[in-house]
Amino acid sequence: MTIRLYDTSARQIRDFIPLKPGCVSIYLCGATVQAAPHIGHIRSGLNFDIMRRWFVHRGYDVTFIRNVTDIDDKIIAKSAEQKRPWWAIGYENERAFNQAYDILGCLPVTYEPRATGHVPEMIEMMRELIDRGHAYAAEGNVYFDVRSFPEYLKLSNQDLDGLRQPSGEGETGKRDPRDFAMWKAAKPGEPSWETPWGRGRPGWHLECSAMAHKYLGRAFDIHGGGVDLIFPHHENEIAQAKAFGDDFAAYWAHNAWVTMSGEKMSKSLGNSVLVSEMVKRWRPIVLRYYLGTPHYRSMIEYSEEALREAESAFARIEGFIQRVVEKAGNVEPAAEVPPAFAEAMDDDLGVPQALAVVHTTVRQGNSALTADDKEAAVARLAEVRAMLGVLGLDPLDEHWSGGSDRGEDLHGVVDSLVRLVLEQRQAARARKDYATADAIRDQLQQSGLVIEDTPSGPRWELGNR
Repeated sequence: MTIRLYDTSARQIRDFIPLKPGCVSIYLCGATVQAAPHIGHIRSGLNFDIMRRWFVHRGYDVTFIRNVTDIDDKIIAKSAEQKRPWWAIGYENERAFNQAYDILGCLPVTYEPRATGHVPEMIEMMRELIDRGHAYAAEGNVYFDVRSFPEYLKLSNQDLDGLRQPSGEGETGKRDPRDFAMWKAAKPGEPSWETPWGRGRPGWHLECSAMAHKYLGRAFDIHGGGVDLIFPHHENEIAQAKAFGDDFAAYWAHNAWVTMSGEKMSKSLGNSVLVSEMVKRWRPIVLRYYLGTPHYRSMIEYSEEALREAESAFARIEGFIQRVVEKAGNVEPAAEVPPAFAEAMDDDLGVPQALAVVHTTVRQGNSALTADDKEAAVARLAEVRAMLGVLGLDPLDEHWSGGSDRGEDLHGVVDSLVRLVLEQRQAARARKDYATADAIRDQLQQSGLVIEDTPSGPRWELGNR
């Protein structure tokens, strides 16, 4: 089956036809690094990581670009507020974003360019747009003339006559209030770069048009980002790039927000939940399950209860995996995922439907274990690992398991200690000292361990929170 994606510009699901057979090029608007990431920020990276993994599973060679906006009004404001260099704030938060992507299991991107590293490319683009009559310089600023581009607002489906273009302080000299800034004139004490039109700094929209052109060329397959970027950011990117002569993106994919009380999670609302704090309370793989398994175009309403439900659901998967490994040893992922899983993923990355296949397969595997059908249980685990690998959720993958002998040694030490205690419990049960046996079990449970009595003897696993 052909992969199909919802294209925001077409307002419908379309068959994905790559510009170059066997290859996929993706540009994702990444972090604006004025602050450390909350889970709303990081959802986009997770969603497009799953998209990238699915394309790879389907045999595509993927080039994935995710930019870093390391200079903008908010970063400059933070610099003045904290009395720290703008570049120090940007780098500190860029590292925080990369740590969050990594701890939540996102694969490294192909390239991650910074805006400030591409000022020459921006100057080249502005010069060409001015020469073509699509842009003009005024009082040290450079603006894009939106009336010069008839396709403007096609992505967001707005009416130009009623448009209110967001504007920043110091954007003087506009011919039309609907025009947007590509370059902003320097202000005292602010960072600036030399251009033919005077010193200044990049406008937000110009950065992505220039970087997408440099790393992906005049045409690429998919441009992604959050739904809040459709206007003005993505609309203005399109205008600059196409007026410059690029075909730009063939498909536009947008992920929905993480909300709290129905509002977009954001710093300004004071309702953000930092990734660095969340992973102290929830295992990173559980947080990935929570953020990555709803459909990418569906809103996620944040709540502790929803996270606990995600933790319980994932624990059922982990429990099955652990039981099969104990019985059969290591089981490699299957080469292919079940057809129903593939059909769901091909249909606009239908992760909820694909996840239902995972849970069905887990139930089938548990039934095989109950029937002592080792071969069937192993086959189901191989399928489960293949599916979880696509979602970045395989707990046996090196990223989550630790991938080191030291980690295995530690697990072995804990296992030996727990089994020693369990032997004491079994001895108490054998002499019918049930009070002592129950007390030992209760103490283990208070330590976060769940004890299960099985026909082959007691077994233990880490419990839920």
